[in-house]
Amino acid sequence: MTSISTQDTHQASAQFWDRAARKYAASKISNMDAYEKTLDHTRAYLSPTDTVLEIGCGTGSTALLLAPNVARYTASDISGKMVEIGREKAAAAGVGNITNVQGVLGDAALSTGPFDTVLAFNLLHLIRDPGAEARKAHAVLKPGGMFISKSACMSGWRRGLQPIIGIMQLLGKAPFVGFTSVKKLESMISDAGFEIVESFNPSGSPMGRFIAARKL
Repeated sequence: MTSISTQDTHQASAQFWDRAARKYAASKISNMDAYEKTLDHTRAYLSPTDTVLEIGCGTGSTALLLAPNVARYTASDISGKMVEIGREKAAAAGVGNITNVQGVLGDAALSTGPFDTVLAFNLLHLIRDPGAEARKAHAVLKPGGMFISKSACMSGWRRGLQPIIGIMQLLGKAPFVGFTSVKKLESMISDAGFEIVESFNPSGSPMGRFIAARKL
């Protein structure tokens, strides 16, 4: 029953993001300063010889900006439409070290690694069990490898936002959204076998918490 439920959840998520893909690709970054800070702090952990896996890469915009800093970059997403757009972007930009793949951690379609770095931007709050996702990232990382994420930690907004998001979900206008605190998310990542080496809010709000963690 668990595997069927997980498969159904993945299918529903893929369908939602397939529908949203073109609109998502056309949307602008709302806080460019925070985005640039996220990129700068991420680059500090990358080296030219690294192999990197990004999960939940969307249409690959961030992959295009980070791939020049590493040797090989696998950009993966649950949505086939998102991956298709990512391939179009990589081809148009002439970036040759990106491989765009549809899938999630644990799928045969994704390489098992080992990777130097796993990236998960704006993803963990959209997953029902972020701790399990961190454990999967741990499994495909080299010893001492980095798991870098940025997530919305919205426990303080649960009362106000959860009913609104619930209605939007019923109308097919929103995906699953979790309401985790910064402390809880850090605990889940630590419990997955990581040492947190950096944790801060690039935008000044926990709605976008940047966490860099090293595999123990």
